[in-house]
Amino acid sequence: MILEAAPSRPRAASRPARVPRRALPWTFASLLLAFSCAAHAVLPIEHWTTRNGARVYFVRAPSIPMLDVSVGFDAGGRYDPPDKVGLASLTAAQLAKGVPGLGEAAIAERFADIGAQRGAAAGDDRAAASLRTLVSEPELGQSLAMFERVLAEPDFPADVLAREKERVIQSLREAQTKPETIAQRTYGRLLYPRHPYGRYATPESIAAIGRDDLLAFHRARYGAGSAVVAMIGAVTREKAQAIAEQLTARLPAGAPAPGLPAVELPARAAEQRIAHPATQSHILIGLPGIAWGDPDQFALLVGNYVLGGGGFVSRLYGEVREKRGLAYSVYSYFSPSLQPGPFTIGLQTQREQTDTALQVVRETLGRFLAEGPTDAEVEAAKANLVGGFALRIDSNRKILDNLATIGFYRLPLDYLERWADRVQAVTAAQIRDAFARRVRPESLVTVVVGAGESTAAPRAQAGAVPAGGSSPGAGAAPGLAR
Repeated sequence: MILEAAPSRPRAASRPARVPRRALPWTFASLLLAFSCAAHAVLPIEHWTTRNGARVYFVRAPSIPMLDVSVGFDAGGRYDPPDKVGLASLTAAQLAKGVPGLGEAAIAERFADIGAQRGAAAGDDRAAASLRTLVSEPELGQSLAMFERVLAEPDFPADVLAREKERVIQSLREAQTKPETIAQRTYGRLLYPRHPYGRYATPESIAAIGRDDLLAFHRARYGAGSAVVAMIGAVTREKAQAIAEQLTARLPAGAPAPGLPAVELPARAAEQRIAHPATQSHILIGLPGIAWGDPDQFALLVGNYVLGGGGFVSRLYGEVREKRGLAYSVYSYFSPSLQPGPFTIGLQTQREQTDTALQVVRETLGRFLAEGPTDAEVEAAKANLVGGFALRIDSNRKILDNLATIGFYRLPLDYLERWADRVQAVTAAQIRDAFARRVRPESLVTVVVGAGESTAAPRAQAGAVPAGGSSPGAGAAPGLAR
């Protein structure tokens, strides 16, 4: 999708799987036809605030008698206590496990009996619960009433929590042996050594979480004042207003958000290698990137498509796979967050090819930072991005996710309407300037899991420009999208 440039990493293995949802392509098709020549051509988003301060974002989509709702909160893993990482994810996962007078089986049966689907999850920044329901009665009224109770009065049964904690602990123990998990966690800690973005749940942190912790977290972080209600479906504006009031009326008052440290660039380039018996080395390279709303967002989006986000047509793919066969896949992306999320280059390669692959990646990045993309590469990237726009919002689920992101990160209501125009306006010079300022070679961190020690001579400075290139410009840190 457009807004979530790269998937947010879960805070703990407790993150529940998304409920499968049937795509509804005709909903978007009808909207696109109806509004293609009018203001707000892509999504006519309506916005208002409920009586208790929740922000609401609504798109009327009458083609199919369904309603999709998401209620998001400023309740992400960045608020986890250092010794109880995973609390945000456990809280979200346990919302529908019990309310006064009803256990998890009864709640699940009530949703199933009326054909409704619900889910919940927490990431670094936010937590959200979702509902898909028919708009016919009594189904709509019953599903909304049950969903409201799940949001407002979860009682987090102790026996269910104990069972879930044990499941999560066993999953974490298994995951911690996998090279991809080791690489991702080591990478995150190097990028964010003094920030919650660099923390990950462990068996010990999950074991330390009790029912009282979930109750307190819900009271503090699931307040109406931080709630963002996103809706798309076959209901009127008046009905949507009533639904938003209903879902937020009994939410807790909430508490002021505690202050968080600023994200800082690594003071110097670093490389960490971890021996592992895997046949391939797992490699991650990057640095803290941009927050949502960064003015360089679209230049970095288009530029990254050329560098490593464009799949078969990207420079990294051409140099690493096409020319040398060093990896099956190589990619780069910017993952914006409330505070700067990571810019990442990733690949896997045979252990004995690790140093060669690293050298090619660094040279390719160095050349890109020094010279930027060609005009032809920029035009091709823009054509592909704009041409694929409709496919990124071709279902109610995708539209709902975009609405929720616009709301939580306080992006302009016309963000999607202007997206294609802002992509088209990007120039090669803007990309070169943005990357030179935002991707600093002297702050790049590298993690290699598989080949524990370098098999070649000591490498040059991270991102060093190969012979014939000019030095990249100095800069700060930020970026966006695969």
